[in-house]
Amino acid sequence: MAEQRRLTGYRRENGTVGVRNHVVVLPVDDLSNAAAESVANQVKGVLALPHAFGRLQFGADLDLTFRTLIGIGSNPNVASVIVIGIEPNWANRVASGIAETGKPVSSFSIEGNGDLRIVEQASRVAADYLQQASELQRDEVSIAEVFVCTKDGESDTTTGLGSCRTTAYVSDHWVANAGTFMFGETSELTGGEHLIADRCADETVRKTFMGYYDDYIQMIEDTGANLLGSQPTQGNIAGGLSTIEEKALGNIVKTGTAPIVGACGPAEAPMNGPGLYFMDTSSAAAECVTLMAAGGAVVNIFPTGQGNVIGNPSSR
Repeated sequence: MAEQRRLTGYRRENGTVGVRNHVVVLPVDDLSNAAAESVANQVKGVLALPHAFGRLQFGADLDLTFRTLIGIGSNPNVASVIVIGIEPNWANRVASGIAETGKPVSSFSIEGNGDLRIVEQASRVAADYLQQASELQRDEVSIAEVFVCTKDGESDTTTGLGSCRTTAYVSDHWVANAGTFMFGETSELTGGEHLIADRCADETVRKTFMGYYDDYIQMIEDTGANLLGSQPTQGNIAGGLSTIEEKALGNIVKTGTAPIVGACGPAEAPMNGPGLYFMDTSSAAAECVTLMAAGGAVVNIFPTGQGNVIGNPSSR
């Protein structure tokens, strides 16, 4: 008799489930990257997540950075977090947002202390967190408890026929079993956006989705940009996709056939229970997958034609 396969994961303090068990060192800004990476170098097994944001931003741009940082730290694949910032106020803001999940989190600020002292202090906490995380055990979990997302890349003529159709099967299976599945890539729906709009579960979801899409189109029209070579990319064209509409159809295939129950802004978590969700994201792989991980996705399925190796360290 074939062995019965089980789905296992780590149950977090707020009831969510992760499939990884990371201890993360999260810099708030680019000035704190070196300290975060030094902690990861001192304490093998913790994961530093350097980035280029967090300084001199304002308005919606800054709000998105905070939402993304808090979302990544709150992701169920993360057992505990050490936040390092140049200034205490922003470091504490990120740490406080993550702390709402109930997971262990500590905050450190470099200003007035210096890198060496902060690296020493944070490394001691990281070692404790790593020990605590190592004692956690996997539990058997259901599909309904595991949040999955998808993003494709380096598409060619085979993507919509092969890897995206396989992903569609997973999407439909996940949703049919009360799971949560998410897709994004606003720009790569162009020419097929009506197909997504027609699958929205109600008029509210449809209006929200079309609002995100129309804002994208308006931005392109306002700049007068010619997207050829960007959408589709040179690689897409070499692979046989001559228009963005052709690329969009392959992209849409991977979403399956289920109704779309919600449309989320970048790095926002689903709010309408289980089902299929859209997130307004860039089509750039690193950005898209990061935003969906910040929204809570713990597994990313990445169909590709010509090969794309981009992922996100907090989701697998």
